[in-house]
Amino acid sequence: MSATETIPVVDLGPYLGGEPGAMERTAAELRFALTSIGFYFIVNHGIPAAQSRGVFDQAARFHGLPLERKMEIRIDRHNVGYLPMRGDTLRTSTVQTVTKPNLNEALFVARDLPDDHPDVLADRRFRSANRWPIGLPGFRETVVAYCEAMERLVQKLVPLYALALGLPAAYFDGPFRETQYKLRMTHYPHQESAVDDEFGIAPHTDTSFLTLLAPNDVPGLSIRTQGGQWIDAPAIPGAYVVNGGQLLQRWTNDFFLATPHRAVNRSGGERYALAFFCDSNIDWPIAAVPTTVGPDRPPRYPTTWYTDYMTLYQKRTYDLLSEQAAE
Repeated sequence: MSATETIPVVDLGPYLGGEPGAMERTAAELRFALTSIGFYFIVNHGIPAAQSRGVFDQAARFHGLPLERKMEIRIDRHNVGYLPMRGDTLRTSTVQTVTKPNLNEALFVARDLPDDHPDVLADRRFRSANRWPIGLPGFRETVVAYCEAMERLVQKLVPLYALALGLPAAYFDGPFRETQYKLRMTHYPHQESAVDDEFGIAPHTDTSFLTLLAPNDVPGLSIRTQGGQWIDAPAIPGAYVVNGGQLLQRWTNDFFLATPHRAVNRSGGERYALAFFCDSNIDWPIAAVPTTVGPDRPPRYPTTWYTDYMTLYQKRTYDLLSEQAAE
């Protein structure tokens, strides 16, 4: 396979351990990955295997609840809560005309803001309190601790992104000091046979600056190379899968890729996935960084904000929210 058809593996150990020159070497590896295929694995990332495994266990606990229990916290306009099976259709796909809803169910969790937080009291879009299930002791604490660990990992990665873009290492420290994130805890049932335009999750690109997908023993993820070929992502023990999304494209003026990917569960059993989508502070303007624009490369996107972008995306994607709006 060519370099553009292989997902690179990036060892974060030397960088996180402070080894001389490791930051620059690792940034160069990220630059290659994000301009050639748009995905990479990270190993020696500092997240204990027991911690991610514990969240997989919590995902199975939640999705094992009766439907009526899960629907008590159904997804709301802030994109937190339970998305039922076949609750979204990826009409925003740029690589396939999607007409069937996704064969998955998911619980979305954001930063765990207290009920008396000013943004919660003001009902500010995408800054609400989470919708937690009742009767699952330890669920909330386990999930919140994991999200906090993921945010810390992102904050260690963004200096590498800055260097990879020819910027000072601290360039993204301000916008990523308090990130806007969502954890999607997804359940994919087994699919017996291939059906046209029916997927666990249809071909799409993420919206995020970056996405961290937890190590998974059950395969199912495929990505589309720049040559248009679909390749299966291997299961590498302990390795997170990392990719960029549409907002990363906007930050980098299309220099870094947002690569289409899809998931189908043909394992014969249940598949769970933990995707952590992370962006800058909700109030930070998203515009092309200086090193990606010039006289021969003008900005390709207008400056935008997280709230505006995600409101439009959510309106086009989540079927249940359209139903609620009509009620």
